[in-house]
Amino acid sequence: MKHIIILGDGMADWPAESLGNQTLLQYSSTPYMDKLAAMGRTGRLITVAPGFHPGSEVANMSVMGYNLPKVYEGRGPLEAASIGVELQPGDMAMRCNIICMENDRIKNHSAGHITTEEADVLIKYLDEKLGSEWVRFYTGVQYRHLLVIKGGDKHLDCTPPHDVPLQPFRPLMVKASVPEAQATADLINNLILASQELLAEHPINKKRMAEGKDPANSIWPWSPGYRPQMETLSAKYPAIRKGAVISAVDLINGIGHYAGLRRIAVEGATGLYNTNYENKVAAALETLKSDDFVYLHIEASDEAGHEGDFKLKQFTIENLDKRIVGPVYEAVKDWDEPVAIAVLPDHPTPCELRTHTAEPVPFLIYYPGIEPDSVRTFDEVACVEGCYGVLKEDEFMNEFMKE
Repeated sequence: MKHIIILGDGMADWPAESLGNQTLLQYSSTPYMDKLAAMGRTGRLITVAPGFHPGSEVANMSVMGYNLPKVYEGRGPLEAASIGVELQPGDMAMRCNIICMENDRIKNHSAGHITTEEADVLIKYLDEKLGSEWVRFYTGVQYRHLLVIKGGDKHLDCTPPHDVPLQPFRPLMVKASVPEAQATADLINNLILASQELLAEHPINKKRMAEGKDPANSIWPWSPGYRPQMETLSAKYPAIRKGAVISAVDLINGIGHYAGLRRIAVEGATGLYNTNYENKVAAALETLKSDDFVYLHIEASDEAGHEGDFKLKQFTIENLDKRIVGPVYEAVKDWDEPVAIAVLPDHPTPCELRTHTAEPVPFLIYYPGIEPDSVRTFDEVACVEGCYGVLKEDEFMNEFMKE
């Protein structure tokens, strides 16, 4: 049996008065997810281990069955793996957003969803002006980039910028959590302030402002760590002899790298509502012909949740159902070799809150011949009654990978 996980990043949400006290998954039209839930089995999964921040890297590593206290090293090293930066001993990597500041407040975490092409110019400019033998900047995708500090101390208190929209930035700057890390914290804070001076008058930002767009006028490094020691999924699960990851997000591709999955690049994959769903499905189906396992990650709902946009998030959920889940199911249902399908979010990103939360997420597992439970729709409320109950750690992957 082959296996595909369809991951709708941040798809789970809270009940909202404007939706008749329903969640967006309940409110949205999702006939294919409901169909698979009715034909399969459901439950809920704890994706944020106690003591961990509900970041996408934490949640996706949990979905894949990794023990977070043993392997987690922050988001930075995952970004590094995705863009081909091989970390050396002593290298500390950090996710480095390029963000928009306004009146000394974090206006948004994405510099108005700056393009990769624009950001590449700015990141290379910062590396030229602020880089050294010890400090390097690397371009990632859109607003998501990488800062590597040789000899940096990872014991830092950093705030993810998407958690603090509209808040003053100075109280949120990096703090050392142990005295030995103070020099690293000071270095990073100096880089933040220096970047603001350099970016303020850059031609890219002058052009963006003239066009009515948010300027990319500051860096914001966070989630530090060293190279993680992760067992590959093929070592953990004998059924996965060969697997792949499909995502527009660097950190997911980085997890895939350390998990032993090859990255499948898809033309038109943006990480936003306008991503090329059809190309992602085509790539997933083609990969499933040769591989045993595909991790198909769709970022759009998470970004809509961070923007607090209920209508956009509903649009992304319905697109996931209509343009990903439906076509995958319709294609594989008649294959000679059966395909197991799992659908789930990694964490909630409630529109009301505009950031991640740590509640258990609903999931479904379907494959030909599975004995269904009583659940008939796929959402946060219905899946409470699912036969799997509440799973944690590697229990979801163990169930999904059963032959």
